[in-house]
Amino acid sequence: MFNHHDITRNACMLHGALARHGYDWWWHSFTAQDAETGEDKPFFIEFYVCNPALAEDEPVLGQLPANQKSGKKPSYLMVKAGTWGEDACQLHRFFAWKDVNMHGNAPYQIEAADCLACETALKGKISVTPEETAAHPEWMCDAGEMSWDISVNKQIAFNVGYGASKPLRDAEAFAMYWHAEGMKTAYSGNITFNGRKYTVTPECSYGYADKNWGRDFTTPWVWLSSNCLTSKKTGQRLQNSVFDIGGGRPKIYFVPLDRRLLGVFYYEGREYDFNFSKLHLRVKTDFSFEEHDEEVIWHVRQENIHAAMETEVHCLKKDMLLINYEAPDGSRHHNRLWNGGNGWGTVKLYDRQNGQLILTDEIEATHIGCEYGEYDHEKPYSCEGEIDYRLTDTGKENADQKEMIDTQIYSPDRIERVK
Repeated sequence: MFNHHDITRNACMLHGALARHGYDWWWHSFTAQDAETGEDKPFFIEFYVCNPALAEDEPVLGQLPANQKSGKKPSYLMVKAGTWGEDACQLHRFFAWKDVNMHGNAPYQIEAADCLACETALKGKISVTPEETAAHPEWMCDAGEMSWDISVNKQIAFNVGYGASKPLRDAEAFAMYWHAEGMKTAYSGNITFNGRKYTVTPECSYGYADKNWGRDFTTPWVWLSSNCLTSKKTGQRLQNSVFDIGGGRPKIYFVPLDRRLLGVFYYEGREYDFNFSKLHLRVKTDFSFEEHDEEVIWHVRQENIHAAMETEVHCLKKDMLLINYEAPDGSRHHNRLWNGGNGWGTVKLYDRQNGQLILTDEIEATHIGCEYGEYDHEKPYSCEGEIDYRLTDTGKENADQKEMIDTQIYSPDRIERVK
């Protein structure tokens, strides 16, 4: 059962070694409507914290040349907000840790000046001038102004299970962890972006909320999710449904496990689970990413002993961002991390009956949150003028290592013992 809410996983995880070399963030994305025209516009708000044990009187920015030269690691709260579309932008506001109030246990709450994030609310403001952007490339952001006052109602969760359980968190087994407390979230409130007002309503917000934390990022980096779904079988909107896919190449104890995605579909109350850590499901995954001149395309096929899911997502590059983060060591290996909120596509769900896969429904999806990127030093496969990043689960590379780690970390008896 993946629709299991657990706000303890939403608490700040920067303890022990992660306090000196770790990040934690709370991500929120949703759709608002222009107060004058009613036109949809997607937004995102994120609170990103890094290396609290290395705090100084001012935010320590890892991209400053002096800090790069000396090897000084970043340390701050970064409030990140922005929008997608032809005017896509990302705005950043940094705070020193001495100016941050954080509730260390569940339910999480983080506050600095007029910015607040907690389980039920988001408030804040960011203003960056063109002159500041030009003078401070270490801010890694665009120019613009955005303020918000939003209520949050997390309705359906994606709990990844044992992979983010307390024993594996305490052991710092993974380089990057994931928990989606609200893979379907209803937002309400108001936004002002560059002087224009937008209204957020629960029924039209198509919202999402998750968090990641760890000591490093994954590469490749994959994320796809939507709850704006329409059944082709009935022609009706699916009111109690959402899908979520994420991962890429998780690292366990610094050993990469290639071709691993976590994928789920909550289909009108029925769970389709393609979580590779649940060995009894025998999950198989095949995914690719294509970058064309004007659009990017994801293809994902996941199969277990009960069902299969085929997902294809498109997004126009003009509506997307190359989203910016720096790692806890101050590096920036992800410099081409495509990130969007205007994706569209289809999901096909199959049930296995008498050994055969039978199509249950084909679902049209819009307002899809979507992401893909690889570290700069990795060389993708290139074909006929387009980039095709293709990973399958049929290879034998590092097979012995992976089998050993899977057996030790994800053994059924250990999964059974840990709730």
